[in-house]
Amino acid sequence: MSGRTEETTRTVGVQDVDPLSLFGRNDANLRLVERSYPVQLTYRDGNIAVRGDSAAVDEVSAILKALADLVRKGAVLEEHDVHNFIGIGDPSDRDASMQLYERPVLFSFDKRTIRVKTLGQARYVAALQKHDIVFAIGPAGTGKTYLAVAAAVHALKSRQVERILLVRPAVEAGENLGFLPGDMKEKVDPYLRPLYDALNDILSYEKIRRFLDLGVIEVAPLAYMRGRTLNNAFVILDEAQNTTVGQMKMFLTRLGYGAKAVITGDITQIDLAAQQASGLVEIQAILKGVPDLSFVYLNERDVVRHHLVREIIRAFDEHGRANGGEKGSHGR
Repeated sequence: MSGRTEETTRTVGVQDVDPLSLFGRNDANLRLVERSYPVQLTYRDGNIAVRGDSAAVDEVSAILKALADLVRKGAVLEEHDVHNFIGIGDPSDRDASMQLYERPVLFSFDKRTIRVKTLGQARYVAALQKHDIVFAIGPAGTGKTYLAVAAAVHALKSRQVERILLVRPAVEAGENLGFLPGDMKEKVDPYLRPLYDALNDILSYEKIRRFLDLGVIEVAPLAYMRGRTLNNAFVILDEAQNTTVGQMKMFLTRLGYGAKAVITGDITQIDLAAQQASGLVEIQAILKGVPDLSFVYLNERDVVRHHLVREIIRAFDEHGRANGGEKGSHGR
């Protein structure tokens, strides 16, 4: 009998809960729980039977009770909601996940209201509200750029800043854009498109066009920041893993009075030449211990795209660790 784990079964009552709101389409939420824990879930007559080893059954039962409580309060669960509770054994952490829905962090704009969807995103927005310089490091799909743009527009609307600058390194063109056809706007727009996309999701086209014409919003390649002093501005440096150490220093020393800066990037997707160190990687050690700035680390649990994106990121991370820790192989 040694080596065998004692199985147990526990029942979670959900008679007063709409099954579709709790389970998701084609029971996707239940299947996600089953993929994450060594348990089997069976629904019958308003009860979910949880079968597996004792520790997993206890944790999954607590998760299902928490999710059922959310549905009772009017939530229709999606997979990212379920992910907020998976892997959380501490009841206090589970309570923190519940607070995402009871006291959500919101940005309200012309076109939509934005609510953070994960604990990592909640910590990110809290850092944006507290600190003048925030570094957000994490994989694609975690809302690094989108939430930074939302915070910038919110700061502009509430008159905390007078303008917004959205900045990206044009690495693929080596910051030397002269050989590309067209005027400068046509040369750099392909590199800055994700920033425009975030703006378009928040503000009307007419307002964006007016702000761009007035210089209230400026979208520019990183090379254009040299020699400038940015006062009363909310500045976002996106794709910062593709800055050199010198470029990172140049950018950070542009900040003037009343300025806020958010630096976002994914250190597993570095497109610099092999001999160049990433400014986003190096800055973590350089600024270690500097007060009044924040480093926020997001991970696959914070991905709010298709559920397979989480699995892809996890698979790459595991592959990197198995091959000497070359996490993401610099994106090359």
